[in-house]
Amino acid sequence: VQLQASGGGLVQAGGSLRLSCVASMFIFSRATTIGWYRQAPGKQRELVAAIHSVGTTNYAESMKGRFTISRDNAKNTMYLQMNSLKSEDTAIYYCSATWRSTYWGQGTLVTVSS
Repeated sequence: VQLQASGGGLVQAGGSLRLSCVASMFIFSRATTIGWYRQAPGKQRELVAAIHSVGTTNYAESMKGRFTISRDNAKNTMYLQMNSLKSEDTAIYYCSATWRSTYWGQGTLVTVSS
């Protein structure tokens, strides 16, 4: 397994969650981009946030100011801090790392109750 996501769960609207994704050192140290995507029921997978090897980050518009992506190179781990959660944030969240190809974690379910 190259990427392992965790941290999902049930939270009330307005609450917070932090997702974690542990990657293999081989992939994490070489990835040009690491990021989080999500897929809600009946919808396509969409980008949540990404960090690029040059240090820049980008966020989907609806997540700006609420979500923060970060990485800990010593732990080969990426994080997604999610604050002010809304019911529309309910989805399966996937971590990914891109190096020659894109690798995906197994997904972690986030359910936001209103």
